[in-house]
Amino acid sequence: MTELVLRPLADAFMQVGVFVALMLVLFGYIQYRTGDRITRFLAARWRSAPLFGALLGVTPGCGGAILVMPLYLRGTVSFGTVIAALVATMGDASFVIIAADPLLALELHALLLVAGICMGYLTDALGIDPRGSAPVPAVPAAAARSGRPIASVGAAEAFPPPMSVVGPTVALEPLPRAFWALAAAGLVVGFPVVMGVVDAAALPRMLAGVDAYLVTGVGGTLTAAFIVVRSGSTLGDDTLESIEEKRRSLADMLRHGARETSFVTFWVAIAYLVTTWIINLGGIDLATIVAATGFAGVLIGAGIGLIPGCAVQVLLTGLYATGMVPFATLAANALSQDGDALFPLVMMDRRSATIATVITTVPGLLIGAALLLGR
Repeated sequence: MTELVLRPLADAFMQVGVFVALMLVLFGYIQYRTGDRITRFLAARWRSAPLFGALLGVTPGCGGAILVMPLYLRGTVSFGTVIAALVATMGDASFVIIAADPLLALELHALLLVAGICMGYLTDALGIDPRGSAPVPAVPAAAARSGRPIASVGAAEAFPPPMSVVGPTVALEPLPRAFWALAAAGLVVGFPVVMGVVDAAALPRMLAGVDAYLVTGVGGTLTAAFIVVRSGSTLGDDTLESIEEKRRSLADMLRHGARETSFVTFWVAIAYLVTTWIINLGGIDLATIVAATGFAGVLIGAGIGLIPGCAVQVLLTGLYATGMVPFATLAANALSQDGDALFPLVMMDRRSATIATVITTVPGLLIGAALLLGR
């Protein structure tokens, strides 16, 4: 029971969830402090937008790529900017690979960034735009004061009022508070274990027989699962509204961070359980699975990337972290997937969304195959 269920649940929270929570606090605070200045900067420099679109997309999570979608729908940036952001984004799966292998994560995100920039500019160079409209640059306030002509779609139309003026916020509820308390405890207990400073097996002897790693980890994963089920975010999390919500106050940022971390932890826990059961109950050698995938694995990774949302992408990345999926498959999926960023396009312009997700699959197949052949 302990090794088949409790240990994988504890590892999901202590090895991934805790560090995802830490990263989300950092990125959430940056978003809270910067407000909409990043997207205004992007709109004001539309000619270089694919570059900045890829930079937004490559940031961990779906938030950066999602911010690009309404800009395209309003005609502020090009379709190439959308492609750049979608190719570069790895969605919430970014947090999993960063927690599992930071150095590899850096290399993978550099690959995503370069591929996103190249695909973005190539898309614009080929004149691909399902909406058939050239982007309209946002007009800085200085330009308006100078008497120069003002574009029909400017910064004022492209962005809503700052969320800081949209009414009061609700204090952090008991459940998110409990989650962050467990995350803090998990960081104190789990960081020395993950870094190899303390042996997890020695913790019960050090703490009067209490396995703090197991108790905190299982408690954190169960709390995360409860948050996911209660919030109904089992299949998707980030939306444009949720991104704006994080800018209202620190309490809103922590509330959303608890939901997003819980979402990632939930699916990583499933991946860990699946791997543990395959190894212990099925008697299957993981090295055999990885070696047998080959180009079929690249096709599967890129094909899974066609599915909108982050859930299945996080699950696949979790399987990579356990050794069940080769790097070529992971890279193909990372390049092909669009995370939650595709949802705004699906709702507002299905044709653009369909074309975008097909285009982003191309670098996934090509680079995944190249990595497979070059190993």
